[in-house]
Amino acid sequence: MIHKFDALILGGGAAGLMCAIEAGKRERRVAVLEHADRIGKKILISGGGRCNFTNNHCSPENFISANPHFAKSALARYTPADFIALVEKHRIPYHEKTLGQLFCDGSAREIVTLLEEECRSANVTIVLNAKIREVIRETEFKVRTATAEFSAPVVVVATGGLSIPKIGATSFGYDLARQFRLKIREPRPGLVPLVLAQSDCSRYCDLAGVSADVVVSCDGQQFREKMLITHRGLSGPAILQISSYWEKSLPVNIDLAPGREVTDSLHDPRVPRNVTALRSELRKILPARFADRWLEHHAPTVWTNAALADFEHHVHCWSIRPSGTEGFEKAEVTTGGIETDELSAKTMECRKVPGLYFIGEVVDVTGHLGGFNFQWAWASGAAAGRAL
Repeated sequence: MIHKFDALILGGGAAGLMCAIEAGKRERRVAVLEHADRIGKKILISGGGRCNFTNNHCSPENFISANPHFAKSALARYTPADFIALVEKHRIPYHEKTLGQLFCDGSAREIVTLLEEECRSANVTIVLNAKIREVIRETEFKVRTATAEFSAPVVVVATGGLSIPKIGATSFGYDLARQFRLKIREPRPGLVPLVLAQSDCSRYCDLAGVSADVVVSCDGQQFREKMLITHRGLSGPAILQISSYWEKSLPVNIDLAPGREVTDSLHDPRVPRNVTALRSELRKILPARFADRWLEHHAPTVWTNAALADFEHHVHCWSIRPSGTEGFEKAEVTTGGIETDELSAKTMECRKVPGLYFIGEVVDVTGHLGGFNFQWAWASGAAAGRAL
């Protein structure tokens, strides 16, 4: 028996569910096919279990794409205020953290429940454990799972990227795009910890758990947030942000004392120029253990003005060359994906394959850390859902 619908949405994550809700509200008969045993798995683990569901300061500049203009249309038509209105409609208490980030006061489960209830009121059918075996296009699309066959004139691919395979991430969306001869920008781990080269790791990684407020820059981008030393390298918000721009062989520059002059007091003739004085100044800015370790490897060998200036430069421009990243296992998102010139910016429909849509993380649009990737999921999902 073939189950007929107006639209089949492959993937029950943030983008797929929002698409289903918007299409269902317009009285389209919609089925969401989710390969896992429950919807919204990535939502449930996001934001430390509290779901950073959007950001008050969302703008196109918060997204990475080969075409920086592509996301503008969808983001303008479904804004953070639109999703906040939905959260408030469901009486979910939330709060703003730093930099406009909005989190649930309680649990990310409340966001999944919100989406389930909206799907229910829009008469959306959700099919769990739907392991898709093939998608073919005849007069309509046919989607075959291990146990059933579905048919619709429209298929929306919302299968996500490659990040966090332990909760079910697969290459399905990219494989389907290749089947229909669509161009793909190479998927890479984004918002991911960096692994230090062995020489740097042996110097610093025993300080795992130590963090500092820094400015990190790479490839013309910079972020000021916390950096965290790990057992294998560097993490924390600043490092996760810059990782989406980092490519192998590029240096990452770290300002360990943003807006501060570490050696300023040593230019006072009453202050001795020695390691003890410099350690005292550096400890005012960095955690003591990190300050001491830094001095072990960077203390001046002479105490001239030129040597102090050189030390000051290195504090503000610690240049490291990571050996790699922690990979998709630890990446919060996938950068790259379906090339945006394959899709309509207004509807997310394929230009070459009418009726086939791609939304969310599988598309070459990646947000910064802080709720922006959820906002792209809501916005791209809404764009497609309203167009079906």
